[in-house]
Amino acid sequence: MNRSETHRGPSQRQLRVGELVRHALADLFNRGGVAEPVLEAGITVLEVAMTPDLKIAHAYVMPFAGERRDEVVAALYKHKKFIRGQVSKQLSLKYMPDLRFHLDTTLDYASQIDDLLGDPKVRQDLEQDGS
Repeated sequence: MNRSETHRGPSQRQLRVGELVRHALADLFNRGGVAEPVLEAGITVLEVAMTPDLKIAHAYVMPFAGERRDEVVAALYKHKKFIRGQVSKQLSLKYMPDLRFHLDTTLDYASQIDDLLGDPKVRQDLEQDGS
């Protein structure tokens, strides 16, 4: 594999399969398909990133209201086999990828950037640079 191949983004197939898995997970969670009290508040599946061989799906999730994040991820891993079985029923894939759940921190990062840009010292520096 040459250097240019290592820096490419995901393939169209990875994106398509990731989106199929994301929709299936979102549908399962919206229906309340996993009997776990900590998951009853709801979960948003923001993205599913597939590995190049399509064997692992990294699902980036965020609980509604952003509370009990670690408990939500622990509950998802506890029911991972069941979730994988339910999702595989909705998809017509030759091989159902292994699911890995991660908290999505992009919203936290965006909030930190907004706070930083709202800081009076930073605003002053930005105004001086912009003049």
